[in-house]
Amino acid sequence: MHEPLHGPLENRQRLFAQLPDNSAALVFSGEEQIRNRDVEFPFRTHSDFWYLTGFAEPDAVLLLLKNNGKEETAVFLRPKDLEQEIWQGRRLGVDAAAEKLGLDQAFEIESLLEHLPELVGGVETILVSFADFAHWTEVLTPLLASLKAQVRKGIASPAAIADLDQLLHEQRLIKSESEIAVMRQAAQISVKGHLAAMRAAALYTTEAAVQADLEAEFIRQGAQRVSFNTISASAENACILHYTENSDQLNREALLLVDAGAEYQGYAGDITHTFPPGGKFSQEQAALYRLVLKAQRSVIAAVKPGVTYDELHQITLRVLTEGLVELQILHGDVNDLVKSEAYKDFFMHGTGHWLGLDVHDVGRYKIDGEWRPLLPGMVLTVEPGLYISSRHTHVDAKWHNIGIRIEDDVLVTDAGHEVLTTGLPRTVEEIEAWFAENA
Repeated sequence: MHEPLHGPLENRQRLFAQLPDNSAALVFSGEEQIRNRDVEFPFRTHSDFWYLTGFAEPDAVLLLLKNNGKEETAVFLRPKDLEQEIWQGRRLGVDAAAEKLGLDQAFEIESLLEHLPELVGGVETILVSFADFAHWTEVLTPLLASLKAQVRKGIASPAAIADLDQLLHEQRLIKSESEIAVMRQAAQISVKGHLAAMRAAALYTTEAAVQADLEAEFIRQGAQRVSFNTISASAENACILHYTENSDQLNREALLLVDAGAEYQGYAGDITHTFPPGGKFSQEQAALYRLVLKAQRSVIAAVKPGVTYDELHQITLRVLTEGLVELQILHGDVNDLVKSEAYKDFFMHGTGHWLGLDVHDVGRYKIDGEWRPLLPGMVLTVEPGLYISSRHTHVDAKWHNIGIRIEDDVLVTDAGHEVLTTGLPRTVEEIEAWFAENA
């Protein structure tokens, strides 16, 4: 995929506005990884690189140069190679890259250390991702040595190496209108996949078959890939938060938890849907499901600018704890139980996370040690859950092997919020009616 699809030029301009003068930023696309022997994992470009270029080849580097008020851009990438392209696929190549990507210059990646000293000579600061610092040391060490050797020629060596993540990841946290449009599509493709999973659960007998139909629907709807490893977890498997084996038979008397999302043009959808493959909730399943849904809807209703993530999380804890007391799974004063974190036996994760190019997207949750307020343009998941397995021997066995998580993707708007992942049956009654009509 070589065509920038959703605003790389705009994203670069926003970043340039934040870069200090006399600085250079370097961003790496990533490299192919070996799966086993001579087979590679499918390549997926680094999210930062895709955000700034819309270019998805491995072994490429973007340079942003801001020097004396002048902004310049360059890309280093693999050259055209007929033999390699016959075996491995097409390459954009140097000659077409600058025009195609809207950049000033393009060079072969092998010449990176040859051209960088000339391009960045005189800058005061070089910014790279400290998350990828092990990669950048192999570039920065010879680069700085080369610049230091040219001091007598009047070329100043950079005085500082800074973390680009602090600027770029805060920028990525606030989505532009073009990004939001793509995320709406990723969300709705994800919804269609989850509806396919419900149909598969009614027809087939294995967790893997549900996964297969869900992911096939993602691809049919235009997704490039899944945004994370699909969870298709029946019965007690649903009490394993990141269960991805998907290797068991479906238990038609138990609940099936499906956590999956489509990736569309680099952006992630992320939905969890929990339902009975047999089409009917038991009394205990329904009671716990209604409690989780109440918590989720209470949180979503509170999403608006100015609210903090922790305030949303506290709503989840309060609603779940009150409900567990009402169901006599927890015993005692609600305030004391929340304070002592008694809920952690059954709900041990957060209420959600940022969402964007990464499914657990970048951006800080706290600023100077304080929970940051939500701002328009942020996208987060809301995903409370309850997980009661047979290891909870102090709980009546009628509640065992019930794992429930309900997750939607929510955009913070000027007026409040917008749920991007609409279209699934969510209440007990809606789910049972769906199976009665579609199974």
